[in-house]
Amino acid sequence: MSNHRKIFIKNLIVDVFIGVHDFEKKNKQRVVVNVEVDVDPDLRVENDLIKETVDYDSIRAGILEISQERHFNLQETFCEKILALCLSHQGVLAAKVSSEKPDIYTDCDSVGFEIFQRNK
Repeated sequence: MSNHRKIFIKNLIVDVFIGVHDFEKKNKQRVVVNVEVDVDPDLRVENDLIKETVDYDSIRAGILEISQERHFNLQETFCEKILALCLSHQGVLAAKVSSEKPDIYTDCDSVGFEIFQRNK
């Protein structure tokens, strides 16, 4: 069995200018972001120091920054930016990012997008 290490952020709620419709361009929308980051299993935390792992604080801060930087027409674009942030961290082998807009339709919980990519 192979080793597996993962860092995750579940159900981070951000307010984002997102969407293609006129009403979506006037007001921010609540978006739920989930991130899973596969970390190199050879990274060992030997001295109990944050520099020995991938810091989820910096990923969370980056997501918050991205969510405020501009209007996004598509969830796909928003998720691509977050994915690039995750993959830029040393020791990250792969990442999965999803976003959901829970307030769009009354007949379903949410609509969203998910992307997964291995680091090159």
